[in-house]
Amino acid sequence: MEYFIAAESLPFTLATLFVVVIGCVEFVALMAGFDVSGLLDHILPENIDGVADSWLGWLHVGKVPILVLLVILLTAFAMVGFTLNAVVHGLFGFYPFPLLSSFIAFVCALPVVRVMGAAIGRILPKDESSAVSLETLVGHVAVVLSGTAKAGYPAEARVRSKHGQTFYVRVEPEGNVMEFGAGESVLLVKQISGSRFMAIANPRPDIL
Repeated sequence: MEYFIAAESLPFTLATLFVVVIGCVEFVALMAGFDVSGLLDHILPENIDGVADSWLGWLHVGKVPILVLLVILLTAFAMVGFTLNAVVHGLFGFYPFPLLSSFIAFVCALPVVRVMGAAIGRILPKDESSAVSLETLVGHVAVVLSGTAKAGYPAEARVRSKHGQTFYVRVEPEGNVMEFGAGESVLLVKQISGSRFMAIANPRPDIL
């Protein structure tokens, strides 16, 4: 019990309390017919740094409700932190410095978010099949996240459907002489197969 009330465990105690608060707010909102999770997903910034966007994709942001991922992150952060404090205190008789333990706990929590996010993403109900959803992305503008897209060598890109859903696809230029670098906006003109699309330079950058 002392591990939970120790001053060095404050970041993890606050994370635990925040999870409880999120649960209470979500329950009240659900009873009132208000979708908090959907609102957070809707206001997620459309244009963000390519590196940050790639990390968000790695954590399954856009594929799993952001509130669910946040709860997983906070829970994993708290559990790793409390465990770390208990182990260090048991072995050496003192608690690690809060900033150090918080950093370690946060880094360790990220893979948990990725694994759990992938598992949840597979079981979440979908209104339509993935194949149909991806097909409808033709004509939408995507942003290249990392790498350089060349003919035959697609790069990862992010695109949003007309319903606001975020998809991570692979794009390659229509012509052999064209290339797309990270951060460039492109127009999806043809679905090659699965999540692989042919694209051209965005003719209307102002519509992104």
